[in-house]
Amino acid sequence: MILADLQIDHTWTLFLDRDGVINKRMIGDYIRTWEQFEFLPGVMDAMRIFSARFGRVVVVSNQQGIGKGLMTDQELGDIHGRMTETILNSGGRIDKVYYSPHLEEEGSFLRKPNVGMALRAQKDFPAIRMNKSLMAGDSLSDMIFGRRCKMKTVLLSASKEDINKGYPYIDFAFPDLVSFANNL
Repeated sequence: MILADLQIDHTWTLFLDRDGVINKRMIGDYIRTWEQFEFLPGVMDAMRIFSARFGRVVVVSNQQGIGKGLMTDQELGDIHGRMTETILNSGGRIDKVYYSPHLEEEGSFLRKPNVGMALRAQKDFPAIRMNKSLMAGDSLSDMIFGRRCKMKTVLLSASKEDINKGYPYIDFAFPDLVSFANNL
């Protein structure tokens, strides 16, 4: 199957991870301030394409830096507000950002790969149909989350090793967000 076979229109929802997908990931640390937030190349173009094609665009992100006491919900809200506003000013949109502040060891229902954030999105947007949704992320956790929710999955990684590790969970793979957008 190729991506175009899905016939994506406004009845579809796009779920996006944040770190490593929309913005540059800080290896071994967390984005704690807007000044540390850096959009990846091509993201603005991709977000314009997604906004024209998908009925809903939502972000689902594990943010255990809050659980570790490294930042507050308010500080994260500021980052997400500025991210959303910047994308909107560039002609794209994010309809809502969901995040899990929980530590991995807590096993929270909200933390990916568990499905809590997707269920919250579906409650907020009753038109969401998981079988007409795509999950795009850069980790195996994102792919498992998408598969558990019955979504199609898109791994954003140039690494053959990542693709091989996640093979049973990956429907499509592209090196980055804009490559994915350009193949819709």
